[in-house]
Amino acid sequence: MDLIKIAEEAFAGEKKEFPAFKAGDQITVAYRIKEGNKERIQEFRGDVIAIHGSEDKKRFTVRKMSGNVGVERIFPIESPNIDHIEINKYGKVRRAKIYYLRGLTGKKARIKERRQPSKSVK
Repeated sequence: MDLIKIAEEAFAGEKKEFPAFKAGDQITVAYRIKEGNKERIQEFRGDVIAIHGSEDKKRFTVRKMSGNVGVERIFPIESPNIDHIEINKYGKVRRAKIYYLRGLTGKKARIKERRQPSKSVK
């Protein structure tokens, strides 16, 4: 029984901290990919269209346009393969799930940018 507790504590200590983001934000997810015996980091940049789950079982869907084809990918937040997440733009949307972007093309598919409070130095 003590061995189980030791194993759980070892896995609990590996938790990564990611920046807080919401639906509509444009993020870059650096994801570790293993090909044979090589390992590389691939960046997936797109808009967050949905966040599911709660706490450490959270997963988020990122959508990007590759040419004229929309590509969506679901990332679990607790995945050890996520190297880091970088927020590029903060989007201003009124819904938690913005699946309506799937039907929009061109300028209609743009998301307005949310203004962030500036950090003034005094």
